[in-house]
Amino acid sequence: MSSAFVRESDQQWLHEVPPTINALQVYLQRENGGVRIYEKKTWFSEKQGRDVHEMSDGLIYAKNDDSKWYIVWED
Repeated sequence: MSSAFVRESDQQWLHEVPPTINALQVYLQRENGGVRIYEKKTWFSEKQGRDVHEMSDGLIYAKNDDSKWYIVWED
C-alpha cells in the first residue's frame, strides 16, 4: 500500500494539525465521524492573549506560540 494513504488506525493529534482553519476543519470533520464542522465565530481573547475560534462542535480552539492548536477550556 502506498504511504500516501493513511490507515484508519493511524491517529493524528490536535497539536499535529497544520496551523490553518481549513486544516482544523478537516481534522475536526474526521474526528466527528464525517460531520461537517465550521467556524462560528472568531475573536481576540484578552485572557488567552490571541485569536480564538469557536467551532460548530461546541469547542473553542486557539494556536499557541508555536502555532500548535489547542482547546481553550476557559475564556
